[in-house]
Amino acid sequence: MANDLKIALIGCGRIAGHHCQSISATQGVSIAAVCDLDIEKANAYSEQFDVHAFQDYRQMFDAVPDIDIAAIITPSGMHLEHTLEIIGDFGKHAIVEKPTFMRPGQLQTAFKCAEAAGKRIFPVFQNRYNKAVSRVRQAFQTGELGDIRTVSVKLRWCRPQRYFDMASWRGTFSHDGGALTNQTIHHVDLLRHLGGEVDRVNATMRTLGVNIEVEDTTVATLTYKSGAVGTLESTTAARPDDFEASISFVCSEGMAQIGGIAVNDLQIFTPDPSACEANSEDFKRIEGHGAVYGFGHTEMYQDIVAEFKKGKPYPVDQDDCLQTLKLLHAFYRSDEAGNWVDVDSDDESTRLGISNEDISNLYRTPRN
Repeated sequence: MANDLKIALIGCGRIAGHHCQSISATQGVSIAAVCDLDIEKANAYSEQFDVHAFQDYRQMFDAVPDIDIAAIITPSGMHLEHTLEIIGDFGKHAIVEKPTFMRPGQLQTAFKCAEAAGKRIFPVFQNRYNKAVSRVRQAFQTGELGDIRTVSVKLRWCRPQRYFDMASWRGTFSHDGGALTNQTIHHVDLLRHLGGEVDRVNATMRTLGVNIEVEDTTVATLTYKSGAVGTLESTTAARPDDFEASISFVCSEGMAQIGGIAVNDLQIFTPDPSACEANSEDFKRIEGHGAVYGFGHTEMYQDIVAEFKKGKPYPVDQDDCLQTLKLLHAFYRSDEAGNWVDVDSDDESTRLGISNEDISNLYRTPRN
């Protein structure tokens, strides 16, 4: 314990409990403190994991000076502000939950700050660690599936009005993004993590099932630099429950499809059908709400320990994360332009990640 990396959590929403469980299951790291503007939320995790709770993260850093890393689990639109402060003012490393930052330019600003301070930023894309994802990626690397011909993402989930009414940041362009940014970001990431770099996209977005400013539905076509083509359907307007969440690949030597609640079920793998059972994981047995997050956070923390203790680079670097954010923004830019757009562009969406000080002020910790 004495030589453990000390992790503090800023933001104690639902996924914070999963971070706490993952840290507790990982040798070489421990929870130093938890913090939330709603002290009752922080107290709940404080009691469960026997750590100090704070309402003000600045007071937390003063009271617990040996914190090494802060996990930023606040509303997405607050990630940049919190990252810059905990790195620049307090000299801590940062773990940043999905989608990391709301805009590619924000990501570049954050990494520039980290480089100047000699600190690290660890983006969270935990589904990359799933056995099914790893097996399909291995098949592409070895040529087992051959060349990719078509790619398809289908996410059909249910998020009714009451989900968005729970918090002011939800369903906003400034702090949340729609179904594509919040619920489908891991599939967007896997489009390129598994399929390679996307060249161009053509997207149409709609808000069909709820009264919010962001989209709850996206239908898109995409072309890959390799020549492959793909489609994406993302919606939280399904009723009355979550249904499909899959990514599939038709290739020259076979087909692979991953489904499940969190891309954890290898449903089709034609080169070796027996690999389906061997590389599928049952997330339903994870305590609390962990089924939607899977086991990947534990492996992520193991990789963070490996970087500090063994000098093994963390597998998601700045450029890797940047390319996922550029792809995300390309879908929004295409909808805004009403046409095809190039993914490899410095242009950003005119909507996603725009500033909203009224909402930010609700989630800022006042300075004493």
